[in-house]
Amino acid sequence: MKKDKRRPWLQTKKDAVKLVRSIFEWVSLIVLAVMVVKALFVFKSYQPYSKNDPEVVDSRDHGFISLAYFGVDREGTDSLISLQRLEEELTALKQLGYVTVSQKDLEDYYYRGKPLPKKALFLMFEDGRKDTVLFTEKLLEKLNYQATILTYGEKFKRDDQKFISAKDLRKLQKEGFWELGTNGYRLSYINCYDRYKHFLGQLDSREFVEIKQYIGRNYNHYLMDYIRDKDGMPVETTKEMQKRIKRDYQLMDQVYKKQVGAVPDLYCIMHSNTSRYGDNANVSSANAASLEKMFKLNVNREGFSYNNRKSSPYDLTRLQPQAWWYTNHLLMRVKDDLPAKEQKQIKFVKGSQRRYKKWQLVKGAAEFKQNLIALTSESESNGLLTLKKAKVGDCKLNCEFLGNKIGQQTVYLKTQGTASGKHNFSSYLSLSLENNILYLRQKQGGAIKTIYKVDMFKLEDDKPVSVPEDKRAALSSELNVRGRFAQNSTTASLYKLKAFKKKWQKAKSVKEGAKEYVPEIQIQDPGDVKAELIVKGSSLTLTVNGQKLCQRQIKEQAAGGVALESAFGGFGQSQRNIADDVYDGAFKDLVITSPDGERVYYDNRLHGWELVSYHWKHFWNKVIDWFINNL
Repeated sequence: MKKDKRRPWLQTKKDAVKLVRSIFEWVSLIVLAVMVVKALFVFKSYQPYSKNDPEVVDSRDHGFISLAYFGVDREGTDSLISLQRLEEELTALKQLGYVTVSQKDLEDYYYRGKPLPKKALFLMFEDGRKDTVLFTEKLLEKLNYQATILTYGEKFKRDDQKFISAKDLRKLQKEGFWELGTNGYRLSYINCYDRYKHFLGQLDSREFVEIKQYIGRNYNHYLMDYIRDKDGMPVETTKEMQKRIKRDYQLMDQVYKKQVGAVPDLYCIMHSNTSRYGDNANVSSANAASLEKMFKLNVNREGFSYNNRKSSPYDLTRLQPQAWWYTNHLLMRVKDDLPAKEQKQIKFVKGSQRRYKKWQLVKGAAEFKQNLIALTSESESNGLLTLKKAKVGDCKLNCEFLGNKIGQQTVYLKTQGTASGKHNFSSYLSLSLENNILYLRQKQGGAIKTIYKVDMFKLEDDKPVSVPEDKRAALSSELNVRGRFAQNSTTASLYKLKAFKKKWQKAKSVKEGAKEYVPEIQIQDPGDVKAELIVKGSSLTLTVNGQKLCQRQIKEQAAGGVALESAFGGFGQSQRNIADDVYDGAFKDLVITSPDGERVYYDNRLHGWELVSYHWKHFWNKVIDWFINNL
């Protein structure tokens, strides 16, 4: 009989280690796969609110709030909200008792006089992006919320991979968490000029995105006006305009019926806040002729969240929360929109209670998010926090200011006297960022003195661009885009040749005496300034982003308190024409010690297990992101 010469599995300790490692790797992959599946796929069905529950619905008209997000990205961008921040905002509304209402609920409310819930939320996501659905659907399941996804009919015909398909929509409607609405047939722009008043004419959404950095606020949407020439004169008659607009609605009707089975009940006309349905009375009438026949509801305005029975179902308004808003920013805006008797129902989030209790909130709202303090101002006003039990003398301040560039965020040291909502301390030393300008000030004897001032743009502008150079870049980019999207190769080649010549055309530089191009601050521009201020007796040293900027002698001040302030900084400029009168100051890693660091007055950094947990969550999110992006 032959002996079995097969080698045993575990002959050595090394073999055992390999086996254990393999088992661990497989278990880890299985756990990760399960978590990814649970994070992305829906297993429940939407359950509508109970219309017979008196705690939810009564006979009074409480109206409803309407929110519309541009889109959702897992980590977030300057225009797409991060999944985490979206969850924080919708969870806050859920905890306040808000339930989502459907299009059918709104139709019953306006056309049949039926009541809505006491706290009704109509939720929308615009532009019909695939990533919005991918990242949001699981959150809707978790909160048992329903939302309307708004799409453009033209995207179905182009089969654009960034946007959900008609097949996707039919599947989503069956699951119940989504309803279908439309932004129209196309996202297209007319009567466009760049910031140098160079006439661009008509741009589709792809062309617009490519060169939007050079476009100011002088453009319009396809259905909002006559098509005009460079001098603003119409190039079409009223009948031609009416025919063009009617054709867009016909195309919308055809594509939705063919691809989805029916035209949605809800329309969200682009763009908002015009007189009725357009910037011209004739154009408005042309829209009305088709719009009011095809749809039962139309969202016509933006910037205000509240609607009630006095609102027309064809003139509804919505608030578009921005990607950079903290939760209290949204709640502050909603609170302002509600009737006075309803405003008390809004309770702001506080975050870490342990950290929050160290401060006294004087005005606005404050959220303590790990090592960051988000201080939200009141509308067209300020927010103010004072540190309890703090008496700071000679000190070293370290803080990273993360609020957007338009607005004011301030740290006060050595404050004397009380505050009544405005910074009327009798004396203080302050470090403030105001519309991207850094100020170091001292107040004594009622007089405020600016010790140091610097424009952060100029401080960071190591390669200045002249106006002629920027104008050349704009024209070159515009010609290049025309070439990329030209209808034939001959036209494309001509545009590319013109773009090439323009790119290499001589333009006077700043060094040669030309005026420097300084961009207008946009409302969405993020700020990030790391500051260190050392005060010792009458000596003061200021370091910003690693650069020592100021070393001065000042009048000595008595020890005093510490305060934080955020304040509305004006509406500024925005290509999307956003008007927002609430501001979030964001103070990260705020630390105040003695100049030698031996005595700690306040330290808001993460330490110990909090720091380990933070890094672990960050790593885990990166792992999940990799799997999602590479599936």
